[in-house]
Amino acid sequence: MGTEVVGPLLANLVQLLRPERVLEVGMGYTTPFLAGALADAEDAVRLESRALAAKTREHLDREAELDDAWLLADPPLVSPSHHLEPYLPRLVAVDNLSIADSSADRVQEALRELDLDARVTVVNADLKDAAERLPEDFFPIDFAWVDAWECLYFFDRFWELINPDGGLVVMHYLMTYPEGEALLRYIEKFQQANPGELEVVSLLESQKLMQNSITVLRRTSGVRDRRYAGRGGEIRYSEELRQDAERHLRLAAGTGAAVPAHD
Repeated sequence: MGTEVVGPLLANLVQLLRPERVLEVGMGYTTPFLAGALADAEDAVRLESRALAAKTREHLDREAELDDAWLLADPPLVSPSHHLEPYLPRLVAVDNLSIADSSADRVQEALRELDLDARVTVVNADLKDAAERLPEDFFPIDFAWVDAWECLYFFDRFWELINPDGGLVVMHYLMTYPEGEALLRYIEKFQQANPGELEVVSLLESQKLMQNSITVLRRTSGVRDRRYAGRGGEIRYSEELRQDAERHLRLAAGTGAAVPAHD
């Protein structure tokens, strides 16, 4: 259904962004990619946290200041602040399972075969009835993949539920049919009327006749400053950075890892 390239792209975005609350509207080929990417990201965070604690402990045991040797040791370039809270990502998938030629009804079987079914909460409902059926602690939404015709409804009714600190909404196939192009113009007018609220980029799979684009909306109204770097991209080994590293080390020493293990 046009997502053979988009599925791996979504998986890579999840690995890049490490969102905690992921919403999919329209189950199908992409669902296992999202669920698998979240499982891989959780494993990566757990291992990364342990390795970060080990290299920080070794460095501080020598009463050394944080420096490039610490920064570039395995795992290289990792920010301690990223590991100060548990990373327990979740995927909620909304679909009314009514479209006859959709692969949605086969997704749960595929998830079971991949041992990913426990990672996906399925909301069997129309999008218009779904908001009140989402888990109460599922907000703000960090990442949403919308592969359904209700993109306008989603933007109007769900945009305020997206994380203002850089949350992403990825919509499928708006660029090359009249209703989709009208929605892009609508979003452009919204962006002009609300400066600083969002960034937009649309990407075209030009070789396809249909199902041939994605539009990425990034909510920016509440983006926090995470910059540790100084001029020329060099890291500033500030007191804040050292405190974050020491706090993470204390968390790791107390629990065996800064995030719960799921071995």
